[in-house]
Amino acid sequence: MAALAEQQEEFKKLNADIVTVSTDTQFVHLAWQRDEKLLEGVRFSMAADPTGRVSRLFGVYDEETGLALRGTFIINPEGVIMNSEVNFYNLGRSVDEILRKIKANIYMSKHPEEACPAQWRDEGDRTLKPAADLVGRVYEALQD
Repeated sequence: MAALAEQQEEFKKLNADIVTVSTDTQFVHLAWQRDEKLLEGVRFSMAADPTGRVSRLFGVYDEETGLALRGTFIINPEGVIMNSEVNFYNLGRSVDEILRKIKANIYMSKHPEEACPAQWRDEGDRTLKPAADLVGRVYEALQD
């Protein structure tokens, strides 16, 4: 959450809202934000899901432990999940990669005939136009 807090302005520039959800209660969230210096800058919503209802909805709830795996979901303004990533409990997420995916989804919504390759970072970077003649020739297409 600290890494998200550091990049809040970047998310805001992209008109992206951040909402974190955990199976902790709202009181645990308040304690974390009050006592953990890394979370002093958090200005986004921290939702409590102590029953696991939301976590189950997104498929990240571990029935055995009663905890949620670390899921990241990018949802477009129409409510469609555009990207999802699920990590085990002890693996953090890359905020830079989340921002890259949001930028790519915004770009592709305006250019649906194009695809953003793995190294795409921002508008102006090379994209691909999927077609039969591209099969087996992605390397060459990225070199032009």
